[in-house]
Amino acid sequence: MVEHKSTDVEKESKGDIMTNKEDFIKAYTTYIKRDGADKLLELLEKSDFFTAPASTRYHDSVEGGLCHHSLEVYEWLRKDLVDCKTVTMETVAIVSLLHDICKTGFYKVSSRNTKDEHGKWIQVPYYEVEDKFPVGHSEKSIIMIMQCMELSSEEILAINSHMGGFDSRTQMISNAFAESELAVQLHIADLKATYFK
Repeated sequence: MVEHKSTDVEKESKGDIMTNKEDFIKAYTTYIKRDGADKLLELLEKSDFFTAPASTRYHDSVEGGLCHHSLEVYEWLRKDLVDCKTVTMETVAIVSLLHDICKTGFYKVSSRNTKDEHGKWIQVPYYEVEDKFPVGHSEKSIIMIMQCMELSSEEILAINSHMGGFDSRTQMISNAFAESELAVQLHIADLKATYFK
């Protein structure tokens, strides 16, 4: 089990979770029509996809955050590709709505001791990672999708590289950056020295 520092577990209102779920399903069923799409949606509905956080501390680390994050990515990609003639809305929906489905069944709520505002020790809930199928972040999403429906080469490439340099293979670097401003600044200086000629 990998434990990450995190904020306390926060809950979005149930209305927000239900609205996000409805919006996700509407976008999914409107645009994703290929064979196996119904089966994949059914699996998502049986999983914790609509209630899971998107991370332990980096973004949308609240109940329902995974669905919310997926919808935000979908909205940004739709806007950015509105005039694109080579990418279909089905592809936009697939890569944006499903890029992080690897995070289903990935987080669990645990508790830890911390001091409250009066200095008294209390137990608070927080999310931690419990990866039962550690094959990599993006790779896992691709595997999960392809167990139900086919992906094009372009869709595979997009999902596989959506994390840029911050995928699970570089979790150690991410953890180091969280702990050390010097590490972040050295990385930035190295990038500048390499690319800003």
